[in-house]
Order: sequence, then structure tokens, then C-alpha cells
Amino acid sequence: MAPPLMSIADMGVNLGDRWLLRHVDLSVSAGDRLALVGRNGAGKSTLMKLIAGQLEPDEGSRWIAPSAQIAYLPQSPQFKGSMSLSSYVLQGLDEASDLTTAERIKQSHRAEAILDKMGMDPARMTDGLSGGERRRASLARALITDPQVLLLDEPTNHLDLPTIEWLEDMLKARSGALILISHDRAFLRALGTGIIWIHQGTLRRREGNFDQFEDWSEGILAEEAVRLHKLDRKIAEETRWSHQGISARRKRNQGRLRELQEMRQLRARQGGQLIAQMSMNTGKAEGGGQIVLEARDLSVDIPARPEPVNLVKHFNTIIRRGDRLGIVGPNGIGKSTLIRTLLGERSPDKGHVKTGFGLLSAYFDQNRERLNPDSTPWTTLCPDGGDTIEIDGKPRHVTSYLRDFLFDDYKMTQRTGTLSGGEQNRLLLARIFSQPHNFLVLDEPTNDLDMETIDLLQEVIADYDGTVLIVSHDRDFLDRTVTGVLAFEADGKIVPHAGGYSDYLDRRRQNTERKAGKNTKKQSGKTRQNRPAETLSKAARNRLSYKQVYQLEQLPKEIDALRARIAEAEIKLADMDFFASDAEGYEKLAKQTAQDKTDIAEKEESWLELEILREQIQTD
Repeated sequence: MAPPLMSIADMGVNLGDRWLLRHVDLSVSAGDRLALVGRNGAGKSTLMKLIAGQLEPDEGSRWIAPSAQIAYLPQSPQFKGSMSLSSYVLQGLDEASDLTTAERIKQSHRAEAILDKMGMDPARMTDGLSGGERRRASLARALITDPQVLLLDEPTNHLDLPTIEWLEDMLKARSGALILISHDRAFLRALGTGIIWIHQGTLRRREGNFDQFEDWSEGILAEEAVRLHKLDRKIAEETRWSHQGISARRKRNQGRLRELQEMRQLRARQGGQLIAQMSMNTGKAEGGGQIVLEARDLSVDIPARPEPVNLVKHFNTIIRRGDRLGIVGPNGIGKSTLIRTLLGERSPDKGHVKTGFGLLSAYFDQNRERLNPDSTPWTTLCPDGGDTIEIDGKPRHVTSYLRDFLFDDYKMTQRTGTLSGGEQNRLLLARIFSQPHNFLVLDEPTNDLDMETIDLLQEVIADYDGTVLIVSHDRDFLDRTVTGVLAFEADGKIVPHAGGYSDYLDRRRQNTERKAGKNTKKQSGKTRQNRPAETLSKAARNRLSYKQVYQLEQLPKEIDALRARIAEAEIKLADMDFFASDAEGYEKLAKQTAQDKTDIAEKEESWLELEILREQIQTD
């Protein structure tokens, strides 16, 4: 087992009226990829800040191995001043260590490469960035340090599917430790090798794939329910006893009374999260025709130089009552613009949209523009005053309705702008579900929501008797909710596909393989007729430089040597007696091993680039 890179012991955070976290113990080693899960407000982000050293605990301690570096991506990154994205990313290195001029030049190229992978211009300035762009820039800043411990709080929010897939592959290749918070089940399945569950202020850990989490947690909750039932019976018995002649035995039984009070307090603490179950009831509208809307030869452009860019080009579709459609595609390709055009909030540049009879839409926009930051949850639902709203034809008190969406009483009169992202999303859902509608349009609804809320939203969609249109980068959510996909492709083309997101991926993969097979057959025929294998190899050697040929031959040997040295070093570092007897030697070896891991990653990347080039030359 690898030695720990960091650990926290008996740590706690007190909010004044209660303990958010108590008696928390955690040890993290190289190779750990831990999924940190729990309800909104359970303390996940707080635990991340404790590990990162950005928050001081009210009790307990934190230990970090010598030379171990921790990088943290917060849920809401903050930007100060105006600078290029490249400079902003490099600031992460400046905070971690002093760089020589040569090292800074090298890392500048690396920063540009990471930003390019995320679809961002390194020369662009940080002021005026959207929420999604801020997250991508902050993610690049965390990745450039190549830390031993990487902490990611909702890293997939506002990322498109190709970027999420790239991030998955990159994180899998890392040898350091990873702790991540995410609502994206597919992302957690792909990466997680262990689970950390925060529940009722305590931390539980289990090794294994994320698929095991639900069975494991449900078993624990079932056991808790049994214990709480027994506790309720015990409290009832003791309460009956306390009402029977207690005055005659007051002194003798003060201890028993204190135990009763302690049981009641324990019941209040342990039962709170089990009782607080979220519920959603939609204000459905009756009527409406079978045709919800129809797009005919629809084209949408955005102004650009030297000429406009076609976001949507000659799009035709008919959305029928009961359809559940997902819209997928990279960031910036036009998904939200298409939705606004279909809803009539933006005029098309060509073609037209025809809406069906009796259409009433409810729109969840990912930027939450329909929420007034100076309003409150109460006034958001009752803008004209009063304390009652109508849900599905029945009056309800606003406090009762907001409690269904897990709002505490004091939160109901708090400024909306001070609420967390998850709370704002729940408020927006509460608002649109309070209104009559038969066409539900959701643009990235799962951002900042916990898994329990996402599960409930999935159930609402499954039971909804109207039509649903969803934009999402959450693959698992799409698979559970949609029966058809509208996929953005190049040049403004939108292609319909039957089934969920996984079905769409399988179909796309099959098409790619089929095309590749045809091209291979054509190329192999040409090769056999005109270019024997010996000639190809010679041609490749002639077109590669001598240095490139030499690197192709030597890099695998160097990589193998580094791997052997790392394996030997990790055996030594696992020996705690080594650290106790020679702390300086331990630190020196740990630094060298960290550098070797960095070197091996760079060498593997260089070899891969050369190998791709060689293959391209051979197929020319």
C-alpha cells in the first residue's frame, strides 16, 4: 500500500448551532480516485476546503507529506483583475513554486495546450468570461500544477461532452490522488475507485466502483431506520414513565430524566436528514394538440467577421405531445440559441417555427436569468405579495411549498443572490413547477444539484404527461430521461437519433468504424499494389528527421527505466521507518519520484505524438 500523501484526524466544523462535520478521519494516498458524495449542504465543499487548507477546523488536525502539493478547483471560482487566460493559468504555478525562465517558457506552452483542449483562446482576457468559461479556466489552472493531490468540486459543470470525455482520459492517466465532487454518475463511474459518503456529519469510506454506492448507502439507511424506530419506542416508554408520579421520585431519577433528554436530542440530530425528503409536484396544464411545435427550414446565424456563422442550418423537425428529446453537442455550437428560437424568444434568420394549439411552456435556463438576485424565494413565488400559491388548482402556503424543495424557513426570506448554485436551481424548479405548463424545457438542469434531487427530477419527468426537451451534458441523466436525441454536427447540421444518449454514441461509433473500415480496405488495396511494407518503412524513415527516428527508438526504453525506478522508490517510501530514520532522504526521494512521474508523462506524450506522425506518414 502506498504511503499517505495527506491525512486529517478527528476533524470537525461547528456552525454555531450545530456541528456540520464531526470526528472526521481521512487518509489519501497516490492512486486514490475518490468520489465524495452527499446531499446538498452535507459539507462536501467544506471538507474539500479543509483538505486544501483554505478553511481552519474547529477541532482536529491536518497532515501533508513533505513536498506533497495540493491543488483545488472550487465550485465557484473567483477572478481578480484582468489578464490573459494564459497568465491566469500560469499563476497557479507561481503560487506553487518558483520557476526559472526556461521552465516558465516550457509551462507556457503547456498552459496553451491545456486551454486549447478546453476550447479557449490563451490570449483572451479574463474579464467578461461566462460562468462556464470561468470554470474551464480554473480547471486548467489546477491541472497545470500536476499536483500530488487534486481536489475537484463539480468539475463537469458547464463542460460539453467532448471536454468531459477528454477530462476523464486525462484524469485516468494521472498517478496522483484525486478527490472529486460531481453529480455526473457516468463521470464518477469512469473515474472512481473509492467512495467517501458524508451523511449526518460523519464520513464513511468504501473502496470500489461508484455503481456499488446506492446498494451500500441504502443498506446503511435501512439499518438507521430500524435503529431510529427502536429509539422512538424507547423515548415513548420513557416519556410515559416521566409523566407517572415523577415528583415523588425527583432526586432519585434525575439521571433517568437526563438520559431521556439526551435520547430526544439524539433523535432530533439523527432523524433530521431522514425526514427532510424533497418532493416536486408540477402545475400541469390540460389540453393542447398532438403537434407541440414544428420547425421548417430553420436557420439561425450569429454576427461574425468576415461573415455570419451558421449555428443552425436548414433544420426541420416536428415535436409531438409526449416526446422526450435531448439536445447534445459541444459548448458554443448553438443548443441554447436553438431552444430560445423554438420558444419564440429569438427570431430565426430563415424559416419559421409553428407552435401547436394550447401550448404552455415552462423554461429552465442554465444562466438562471429569470431569477432576480435582489428578490427572495418567498417573493419569487409570490411577486404580487401574499403567502399563498396555487399548485395544480389547489392553494398552498408558500412556506409549505418551499419546504418541499428543502428550503429552511430562514432561507425563504434570504436574498436570492446569496443562495448557493444548487439552492438557486431548486428555486427555479420550484418556480416553473408552480406554473401551469404542458411543455417542459430544461437547459442544463442538473448543474449544482445533488444526486437525490436529480433522481427526483428524473421521476418527475418520467411521470410528466406533457412534452420534455432537455439540453444536458450529463450522460446518465439523458439516458434515464430521453427517448430521442437531436445531435448538433458540423456546419449547423442537426441529426435526429432514436433512443438515449448511449444509443446515440453506439450508433455514432458504429458509423465511424464502418467508414474507417471502408477507408482501410481502399488504402490496403493501394498499398498492396503499389507500396510494399519495406518501401513504406523506408519512406517513413526518410520523412522523419534523424532526431525523431532516434526518439522513437529510445523513448520506450527511457519510459521503462523510469517505471522501474518509480516502482523501486515507492517500495522504499512505503516504509515508514525510512521517514523516521532519514526524513531528509525521504523528502529527497519523494521529490525525485514526483519528478520522475512528471517526466514519464511528458515522454509518453512525446512518444505518442511521434507514433501518430509515423502512422500518418505510412498511410499517405
